[in-house]
Amino acid sequence: MDNHIASIYKELLSKIKDVTVLGTAEGIVHWDMETMMPPGAVEQRSEQLALLSRIQHQLATDPEIGRLLSVMQSSPESQSLGQVEKRNLYLIDKSYREQTALPEKLVADLAKQEAVAVNVWKKAKAQKNFNLFKPELQKLLDLSRQAAELIMKVKEVKTPYEAMIDSFEPKMTQDKITATFNELQIGLKKLVNKIENSSVKPDTSLLYLPVPVENQRQIAQLLTQTLGYDTASADARGRIDETEHPFTTGYYDDVRITTHYYQDNFASSIFSVMHESGHAIYEENLNPNWKYQPVGSTCSYGVHESQSRFYENVIGRSKEFWVGFMPKLKKAAPNTAGLQLDRFLQAVNRVERSKIRIEADEVTYNLHVIVRFEIERDLFAQKIDVDELPQVWNQKYEEYLGIKVENDSEGVMQDTHWASGLFGYFPSYTLGNIYSGQLTAAITKDMPDWRSQLTLGKLSHVNDWLKENIHVPSDLYDPEELIKKATGKSLNSEAYLQYLNEKYGNLYGV
Repeated sequence: MDNHIASIYKELLSKIKDVTVLGTAEGIVHWDMETMMPPGAVEQRSEQLALLSRIQHQLATDPEIGRLLSVMQSSPESQSLGQVEKRNLYLIDKSYREQTALPEKLVADLAKQEAVAVNVWKKAKAQKNFNLFKPELQKLLDLSRQAAELIMKVKEVKTPYEAMIDSFEPKMTQDKITATFNELQIGLKKLVNKIENSSVKPDTSLLYLPVPVENQRQIAQLLTQTLGYDTASADARGRIDETEHPFTTGYYDDVRITTHYYQDNFASSIFSVMHESGHAIYEENLNPNWKYQPVGSTCSYGVHESQSRFYENVIGRSKEFWVGFMPKLKKAAPNTAGLQLDRFLQAVNRVERSKIRIEADEVTYNLHVIVRFEIERDLFAQKIDVDELPQVWNQKYEEYLGIKVENDSEGVMQDTHWASGLFGYFPSYTLGNIYSGQLTAAITKDMPDWRSQLTLGKLSHVNDWLKENIHVPSDLYDPEELIKKATGKSLNSEAYLQYLNEKYGNLYGV
């Protein structure tokens, strides 16, 4: 590009960098709210977050960005731009049009209401009282609907709910998700029925050995070290903290994960750490040449989830991984010295209908997500309202999982997502699982011996494959295109169902 266009492009990226940096700071404030903030600070924190959101919105909607974009787009030189520059301009333009479609007051009101709703949700969940949470959820839903209706045209989607989905999984339609999930659900129900008719009945009591929290902290450090997420060295860019609901936040050189330790359920933390480490490794491995540029972000939440579920399940619940890691576990937690490998593998891979999504097994997990997706879809289509949520939730759990929900804390209030305004997020979990199945098939094709490397505690080969094919491309492509480039196939549940059937067929003899 000529010097004039290069100068304008540089100025445009400089403005976007400010938006990105402020967003990372806002992320740390959210992290503090979940990990360190005293309970009495909620109202003050909601004001802080509202102000940060308002400032970020002002930066993102600066008319100068619009002017610079217009100059770039109208210049004949724009046709000679490279792929990265064109992608940056596309992403900047899309974000700018979306942000300018949202009034500043609505953005601030959303941020403030999210903070309030999360705080009330925590109290309502503790009291098992949905009625306490309902008014704040209704306010947040109304604000979210307003925002979705405003950005539908910019995103070029058909429904308000698709506008919400697009924020997490660009170019993904609710019709495509519905069709894919319906196909997946049929395969999952067949597999669950086979497993339930098996004579193999794993003993999960061994997972509830008392393991002191301090021992579990050591296990967590060993896990992150083994997986390749550095939380301990002098140059570490990561850390592990404790919170009620595990999550990951961060960007490039500051990526933090959280977990929750239960003295009488040591496996819970093991798999939450592996899950969040998958997220963190992805963030740390983004293309360093594109830092602070739109193209230097993660591709989508579904792709993000594919990484966390790959590390948690495909690696973390495999026999090969535990052949290498079991001795480390026993050394760090002497109470586990009597664990037998095969019995442990059966236990951590048990398949059992359950109420709680985050504790669900690999096979039934997606049924939990499908329930949430269908409720969100119908909620935004106004086929159901907030008052009906507990009833609809309980009916779907009985129909899809054969589970009777006893109270709303283990039912409609079990997740923080709706309280956080993350409508449209849930489909990403199952899309991520499907992607992980496709990635597993591609990795196995390219490196047939990759699993044998796990027995030696070596993840460098598989880490490098993921880095090259998923992490470094960052946001150069939309998610389906990225997955197709990495695996040769578009979104399809076939590879994931094949992975599940082979794995659990061996474990349960079906």
